[in-house]
Amino acid sequence: MIHNGSHVAAPSVAVAYHSGFGHTATLAEAVAAGATDAGAHVTMISVDNMADGHWDVLDGADAIIFGSATYMGNVSAAFQAFAEQTGRRCMNGTWRDKVAAGFTNSGGKSGDKLNTLMSLAVFAAQHHMHWVSLGLSAGWNTSTSTEDDLNRLGFFLGAGAQTNVDANPDQVHPSDVRTCRHLGHRVALVTRQFNLGRAASSPAASSAPAR
Repeated sequence: MIHNGSHVAAPSVAVAYHSGFGHTATLAEAVAAGATDAGAHVTMISVDNMADGHWDVLDGADAIIFGSATYMGNVSAAFQAFAEQTGRRCMNGTWRDKVAAGFTNSGGKSGDKLNTLMSLAVFAAQHHMHWVSLGLSAGWNTSTSTEDDLNRLGFFLGAGAQTNVDANPDQVHPSDVRTCRHLGHRVALVTRQFNLGRAASSPAASSAPAR
């Protein structure tokens, strides 16, 4: 990861996710679209089909947004298998100081999604990454609000979505799609801020003559 200021306006963001039935993949696409809207270079990676090049993308990214369906109160087995493959990178600090965030989906309105988001946040912390919250107030919590509000389920650590178990991937709730799009946009902006700070504090920047 090079932070010399030459690419500050275009951070690289990877969306690393697992989707069992396509619902989380729909949300991953929304996250990617939001990050792209904010000027990031985005790569989507389905972690149950990793190739060597995908690891290179993750190692070189400025930010990684993790996503998993919530199964039995935690991340999916496929996402956990991916996480366990990162042990050497964790020991070596390969992802240290990258930006991180997370999103999840389940069939239940709660569905223990908070536990999944906590697992993703702890995973990022083990890699010494900087976690970015959702940055939204809770929606759908007054007599005048509706289920179309952003963050309709009231999660803060990351984006939480609910999809009926018999729904098709294109039937993910529009509010949840927009909430995930917001998350991607927010992560891209925060990552750009980090890159600007790194560029400003680099030895080359500090030794430059005042203007």
